[in-house]
Amino acid sequence: MKPAPFDYYAPTSLEAALAALAEQGGDASLLAGGQSLAPVMNFRLAQPAVLIDLNGLPELDYVRRESDGRIRIGSMTRQRTLERHPLIAQYAPLLHEAMPTIAHPQIRNRGTIGGSLAHADPAAELPVILLALDGRVKLQKTGGERWVHGRDFFTDLFTTARAEDEILTEIELPPLPPRTGVAFTEVARRHGDYALSGVAAVVTLDAQGICTAARLVYLNAGDTPRLAVQAAALLVGQAADEALFTAVSQAIQPEITPTTDIHATAAYKRHLASVLTARVLPVAFARAVLPVPYS
Repeated sequence: MKPAPFDYYAPTSLEAALAALAEQGGDASLLAGGQSLAPVMNFRLAQPAVLIDLNGLPELDYVRRESDGRIRIGSMTRQRTLERHPLIAQYAPLLHEAMPTIAHPQIRNRGTIGGSLAHADPAAELPVILLALDGRVKLQKTGGERWVHGRDFFTDLFTTARAEDEILTEIELPPLPPRTGVAFTEVARRHGDYALSGVAAVVTLDAQGICTAARLVYLNAGDTPRLAVQAAALLVGQAADEALFTAVSQAIQPEITPTTDIHATAAYKRHLASVLTARVLPVAFARAVLPVPYS
């Protein structure tokens, strides 16, 4: 299959890209890594009249750590860069852990963090990581910009809060508090396939090993990444305990809504989500007491 005819713009600055997008409006699609957009265009599931290529914008390709510990990532930063970047490994270990599970190296060489977040696939890893780390994204348009927290960015299946005249330009991750442990795991039929289920866990402990804060976020568990608020609340005020982890793994069920597809039934995905929760929580708790240099 070949895509339907379209006009092609290759701006060399963010200002020019924003101007082109403002001019074309809803007729335009943004090309980042193209790992999702190109296939759907080839199958003519998407037929934009205009394609605005962001690959000529090196100003959106960076990883920085601010003096207050925030990690700032340009939206056109390749996934392979994040997988190998020392700042990500040291200060955003959850992102570092999840990166190798995304597709295959050839995909990660081209795929960008901003493109994946804007695509908003509920079976993708990066939207889950953004929520788990309580990150936010910058949306820019001609004459203005705004920040949107991850919990408000993903609004529906393959749908975000980004307006037609906005470009996602930056991702910001806050620093992890002291004594915070993170873990990510997923199950796929084959390595590189979309996961049938997956979970990211972030837990913070006090000096006595008691949980003071927790986040659990699930992929392929609904139309958007699913934050299991009530289940995570069961961890607060508790120490690591196998019975507690089992209880939490069952408590997530009312907060997820997986659907049946050609790969697995909704019931099986629910079962996987509980199993993975019981696996990931001991790891996150154990890592919280290790001397990891998060700051």
